This record gives sequence, structure tokens and C-alpha cells, in this order.
Amino acid sequence: MTILPAIDIKGGKCVRLRQGRADDVTVYGDDPCEQAKDWRDQGGEELHVVDLDGAFAGSPRHAKLIERIIKAFGGPVEVGGGLRDPEALRAVIEAGATRAIIGSAALDDPEFLSMSLELYGDRIAVGIDARGGFVQTKGWVSTTDVKATDLATAVAKAGVKTIIYTDTATDGMLGGPNLTQLSAICEAAPTCSVTASGGVSSPYDIENLKALGRPNLRAAIVGKALYDGRITLCEMNAAAL
Repeated sequence: MTILPAIDIKGGKCVRLRQGRADDVTVYGDDPCEQAKDWRDQGGEELHVVDLDGAFAGSPRHAKLIERIIKAFGGPVEVGGGLRDPEALRAVIEAGATRAIIGSAALDDPEFLSMSLELYGDRIAVGIDARGGFVQTKGWVSTTDVKATDLATAVAKAGVKTIIYTDTATDGMLGGPNLTQLSAICEAAPTCSVTASGGVSSPYDIENLKALGRPNLRAAIVGKALYDGRITLCEMNAAAL
């Protein structure tokens, strides 16, 4: 598996939210670019970046900063947060993102997803955020009646090759990922590479993910545990081998 350290941007700073709540934020640094360099120096192979302000507002708010982060990291970077129209998507791709993550629009605007796939192919990923197995949208503010597994199946049929699944109830809680739901997502979209997000906080969690035996479970995103110093990126990379 590949471990992706996370950089979440709010107000231009590097932050983490608990369960995606905008009112429960911890600031970990004033310079996301320096943090990107640090993750690279620690052995980060890929980086996961989210414009939280963009996710809540519905359109990107930190395009220039994200471009600098990508340059600072110097490796593959996937970017999400408010990518709900062609202009926002193009800006992220032109900034150098390896993958642009479409979230809410994958459910709300299938035509946009289809057009994006035609233009950018494998550089498009879909972020599926869910609580209790049901999709959440608009920065996790709205919970729909759509099952995450059904959306996974639909986007796979549309041609998406990468799904980033976030269990919002476990995100930032350091209690381990939702293994049952992750396994179900992998089964629902066997042609997609799946990235686990939410609750991944120890080598034990990585071992549990690997033990699911899902060949398309490619990667895991780690945030709060790294920022709190509970674990190092080197230790997580070692567990992922």
C-alpha cells in the first residue's frame, strides 16, 4: 500500500478537523508549503491536499497556494475541495495535480463527471465521503439517502479508476478505519483503485487494511496521527510494505 500524508487547508493554514466539522479545527502550521516539503523529506511518496474552504464554499479558494504546495512537494499530489465546475478542475490540473478529486459533483452532476473523464481520464478521482454508509456532500454538511456502495458502483461504470473513500465518523478520531465499509466499497468497484481515509492512525490499522485481502485497496491517507506525533511517516511506510 501507499501512505499519503494529508494537508488540509483552511484560512491558508495547515489544519485538521474532527469528523469534518468546520467548528472543530486544530491548526498545525501557518505554512502548508513547508509542511509539504517536510512530508517529502520524511519519505512521502504521494500527497493528499484538500482545500477545506473550497469544499464548504463550493469552489476553490486556494488555487495559487495549492500550486506552490505541489511544487514544494516535488512528487505526485492529489487535490480536492470545491471542484464542481470545469474552470476549477482545469485550474487544479494546470497547477500540476496528478489527480483532481471530484466529490459532491460526482453525485449531483453526473454529466460534469462524464465530461471530466473525457478530458482528463485517469487524472480524475472521485471522493466518496459517507457516514453510516450514506453519502455526504458539500463538505460533509449534507447527508443523502444514497448508499456509498451504490455511488462507488456507478462511478466505476462511468470509467473512474480511483476512489477515495472517507468514513466521516472516524475521520480525525484516531480510532481506526471502518474496515467493513471499506471492504464493501472495494467489492462494489472492483475496477477502481481504492484509497482509505478516516481513522487510519497506526501500523496496526495498515495491517488490518491489508488483511482485508482486497487487491484494489491501494492506499491510505493519514493525517491527525502524524501531526500529533503519535506515529511517524517512516513507521507507516514500513507497515505498508
